Amino acid sequence: QVQLVESGGGLVQAGGSLRLSCAASRTIFSGSTMGWYRQAPGKQRELVARITTRSNTVYAESVKGRFTISRDNAKNTVYLQMNSLKPEDTAVYYCNVPYSYGSSRLVLYDWGQGTQVTVSS
Repeated sequence: QVQLVESGGGLVQAGGSLRLSCAASRTIFSGSTMGWYRQAPGKQRELVARITTRSNTVYAESVKGRFTISRDNAKNTVYLQMNSLKPEDTAVYYCNVPYSYGSSRLVLYDWGQGTQVTVSS
């Protein structure tokens, strides 16, 4: 059963913009912090941004000032607006629910297919 569905990726030139969407079930979305992650070939998956139920946000240093995470609680959807895209932003982007166990930073659900973002130079 698919619980998190990412969309909105594509091919864009450097300096361009994309908006990603993550649709979640109400049971997952309600009361949960949501996160956007990305993974490039040969790289570890990294947290790009996260947003709490009260819309407090945290961003990776590499995307600060360029990306904006937001959520629509009525639609059970989290967004990632990506501006001023760079080739190094090329990756598969995923959404999930982050949580911590001691010093470990984990996610609550299995990874989905994600959505491919490719930025050409």
